[in-house]
Amino acid sequence: MKRFLLLIVLILSFACKENRSSLNAEKNATEIKNKKVANYGIAIHGGAGYIKKENISDSLERAYHDKLKEAITKGNEILKNGGSAVEAVKQTINVMEDSPLFNSGKGAVLSHAETPELDASIMDGKTLNAGAVAGVSTIKNPINLAYEVMMNSNHVLLSGKGAENFAKTRNFKLVNPSYFITEKQLKNVQRIKQNENKKQATFYNNDINGTKFGTVGCVALDKHGNLAAGTSTGGMANKKWGRIGDSPIIGSGTYANNKTCAVSGTGWGEYFMRGVVAHDISALMEYKELSLQEAVEKVIYEKQPKLGGNGGVIAIDYFGNIVMEFNTLGMFRASYINDKLIIEI
Repeated sequence: MKRFLLLIVLILSFACKENRSSLNAEKNATEIKNKKVANYGIAIHGGAGYIKKENISDSLERAYHDKLKEAITKGNEILKNGGSAVEAVKQTINVMEDSPLFNSGKGAVLSHAETPELDASIMDGKTLNAGAVAGVSTIKNPINLAYEVMMNSNHVLLSGKGAENFAKTRNFKLVNPSYFITEKQLKNVQRIKQNENKKQATFYNNDINGTKFGTVGCVALDKHGNLAAGTSTGGMANKKWGRIGDSPIIGSGTYANNKTCAVSGTGWGEYFMRGVVAHDISALMEYKELSLQEAVEKVIYEKQPKLGGNGGVIAIDYFGNIVMEFNTLGMFRASYINDKLIIEI
């Protein structure tokens, strides 16, 4: 009997030791995953789509490179000087909205009616406050109006004339819609309309002037530990009937939560909305305890393709980890962390 009891004690002792070892291993893995890699950081995208680097001329590639550098440097300086993630996101996106290179602001694609219909959203990860606008055509920097909606209204999303009327109450200087109409985008939508019965007329355009390339976005972590995300776009070229994509939809194209991450997406908006992509990444981190990298990969490489969706995201978490993934041929993107700047296509 004593030998039997001794055997049981030895077995239990061994089991406890193994359990402690397992728990220690899990603890160490968690500590490694949750290790702070930077006190602040920022990432941007200039859209994901069917674009090959070798198909871009050297001069055009340099133009994109320089504008991405200008934009992210602007945001990084704000963060470096102790500014908020929200302010960094807003001002960084302003730089890209003012450039005709991207499908946002000045370079926005045009609708079937050959008019600009701009969307934008921004979210504060500290408060979960958010603001968005959709279908505006007289707001020079839509991300600024989205910010005003977040800060100075009781709403989250305003659209069309209502959003523009709100802008007037906030003393915005409105621009003529012609400001947004560039020769490049006018020719682009006219070409698409001529080929409207072809598959290439929607998302699958094999060039940089295609229908869904160039949406801009930014995610940031500031020195106070707060996250923010923002996205701005002209939407899909040749869109009809007031179509609105994922970019102004909180949880689909934009999401930020200090508990998890900040995300900005770019791609085929209908699928990003159906998959609630930005929030899904956050939810996988919060409820399944996946790392940022794991969560992004699951959504972009598994869940979206199953729906038929194409695109990419940029994301940053509280620890300063930055992830930039896409399932298309390319995505203009850049990150700035620990004084290291990376710009890629």
